[in-house]
Amino acid sequence: QVELVESGGGLVQAGGSLRLSCEGSGRTFSIYAMGWFRQAPGKEREVVATIRSSGRDTYYTDSVKGRFTISRDSVKKTIYLQMDILKPEDTAVYYCAAGNFFTERARDYAYWGQGTQVTVSS
Repeated sequence: QVELVESGGGLVQAGGSLRLSCEGSGRTFSIYAMGWFRQAPGKEREVVATIRSSGRDTYYTDSVKGRFTISRDSVKKTIYLQMDILKPEDTAVYYCAAGNFFTERARDYAYWGQGTQVTVSS
């Protein structure tokens, strides 16, 4: 079992940056693959980035490659999403998730945070 709490969302102008954090609880945090997903109004939840439990492998959806960076600190039980060169189309609620497998499918992640709003103004 793991509980996840996101923070760091907010309002930013296009071209700006934000860093999201997701702090986990539980002694087994380090064994989970972690992911960031987002959901915009009227759209389905989509993967943004994922990271293997070891931190050695990462995955990014095409639209954020070169702009976003996912990382994890297992000592702090926290993952991060550094978001640079933000665009209005990045506006969404961002969720972190933990799962047993390093995949980009939301259904493979068993534990979810409550989400944090990111709004990018043009």
